[in-house]
Amino acid sequence: MLQQKVDHLPAEPGVYLYKNSEGKIIYVGKARSLRQRVRSYFQESRPLDAKTQHLVAEIADLEYIVTDNEVEALILESTLVKKNQPRYNIHLKDDKSFPYLKLTVNEPFPRIFITRRIKKDGALYFGPFLPASYARRTLKLINKYFKLRTCNLEIDGTLDRPCLDYQMKRCLGPCVSGICSKEEYERAVEDVILLLSGKTDDLIRRLEARMNEAAENTYYEAAAMYRDWILMVRDISERQKMALEGQDDCDLFGYYQEGSQLALEVFAMRGGKVVGRREFFWEDLISFDPGEFFSQALNQYYLQDTSTPKEVYIPTDIEDAEVIESWLSERKGSRVYIRSPRRGLKSEMLDLVMHNARMSFDTRFRILKPRGEELLKPFQDILGLELLPRRIETFDISHVQGTDTVASMVLCINGEMKRSGYRKFKIENVKGPDDFAAMREVVHRHYENILEEDEGNLPDLVLIDGGKGQLSAAISALDDLGLENQAVAAIAKREEILFIKGKEDHPVELPKNSPILHLIQSMRDEAHRFAITYHRKRRELRDFDSELMDIPGIGEVRKKVLLRAFGSLERVKKASFSELSPYVGPKVASQIIVHFSRMEGKE
Repeated sequence: MLQQKVDHLPAEPGVYLYKNSEGKIIYVGKARSLRQRVRSYFQESRPLDAKTQHLVAEIADLEYIVTDNEVEALILESTLVKKNQPRYNIHLKDDKSFPYLKLTVNEPFPRIFITRRIKKDGALYFGPFLPASYARRTLKLINKYFKLRTCNLEIDGTLDRPCLDYQMKRCLGPCVSGICSKEEYERAVEDVILLLSGKTDDLIRRLEARMNEAAENTYYEAAAMYRDWILMVRDISERQKMALEGQDDCDLFGYYQEGSQLALEVFAMRGGKVVGRREFFWEDLISFDPGEFFSQALNQYYLQDTSTPKEVYIPTDIEDAEVIESWLSERKGSRVYIRSPRRGLKSEMLDLVMHNARMSFDTRFRILKPRGEELLKPFQDILGLELLPRRIETFDISHVQGTDTVASMVLCINGEMKRSGYRKFKIENVKGPDDFAAMREVVHRHYENILEEDEGNLPDLVLIDGGKGQLSAAISALDDLGLENQAVAAIAKREEILFIKGKEDHPVELPKNSPILHLIQSMRDEAHRFAITYHRKRRELRDFDSELMDIPGIGEVRKKVLLRAFGSLERVKKASFSELSPYVGPKVASQIIVHFSRMEGKE
């Protein structure tokens, strides 16, 4: 049957899919002529490398899809590889896209925020920012100096008072009539556009003119403010990692490989300046051919929501460079070139990227790997993962009879808990004791936030405290976000058995003395502890509210003042008249003391 399909293939461009005896896709390829390309695999006279020999030995079936041209075949191949992750294809182990700053100039009072999805909606997008911390840092500077709004309110000037951002001098307050005119706000927007467009010299000239005008009119405080702005803009324009004068936007790819292990390094250069880097790692390459590797790596890299540069530099020639150039040119809307420089400044820059790839390789496989692999390799085998589960995020739900429901997420990297990565959540949309719905909500919220705002990396494993029901809820939430390939498992408390996504009907019971079980239990217990701690705090705040709001003269404002000053209800109860008076005044201080004295008398 396979041979019949091979004999009757069309001589048209398209994509072919090889399957094994179990019907699983093991390789996806593209071709200018399906007939010629596929038949070449089965020609006895053709010498095959080790990888292709293993592939051909496993092929049991064939499917193909005809396309109109090679570019369509290229895009379809990349999409199918990303979706199915065939064993014999090279595929990037990273689904992150670059963060951008979005300025909504299509709105009357534009707002600015971080996004990872570029849409044709009339807004301006600036970036990409690598790493994401650059985007957050730039946004903070814009909030501090130019004070554009970050809220999503409909601005009509009818609000009674501005929000806390205005009080903290991080927003111009266009939401309240009389505070900021539309002309003032538009001028701030123009300044931000100049800053983010890299036209810092023009912006500095504008700010210097305002500073001089303020000084001439003896508005020295305003002049000092503009002076600080100018220093900030100059700092941004000069603070760069490295620069390559006279070059356009480009991406530079380098690698280092030993045996079945490989590190890929990508430097993104924008406006002649390296703005960041990305790293990818492979641990189990069957064989390595630089040309084939970079062909597939480029396809998948630019299939993501990634900025397309004018030039792409790689350390080797690839067979289908013209096809990839055509695809990227169509995507960018202007000519894109793929080059392999052998000499000159560009070659030296490529050597620098190659050197960084070597250092990344050493860090990953010589420093981090021995420690993590000893503990995590058996875990990888149990779960059937392609990569070691170096980054594990564990979730737990906590409530008392369905009230004050909260959730926690704790982070484990290379077998060690990382408290800086912990997160806590108040469940907002679930009423009553519904652990499944609560788990679905928190998993959806957390990973939606990661995809949108880049507050962290996608984990190698999501671990759920619970059984099959909680596991199904988490899988459903991830599927809604397009994370169908995310590895997920759940640990049941009583039986201490592990439910694995895709194998829910065959749970794994680990030996009681297993180090993997101990690691899972420690992550589960830490998530439970963190959730319980947050739950208790929520209950204390609720008690704080109910007790204080019964006292005459105390409303929301004074309640918050007392909470900030004393931290807990018990401390307010023990506070003296002299300690309370500065925060609520002598009259209310007396009422607080009388109230709690009466409560103690009743007890």
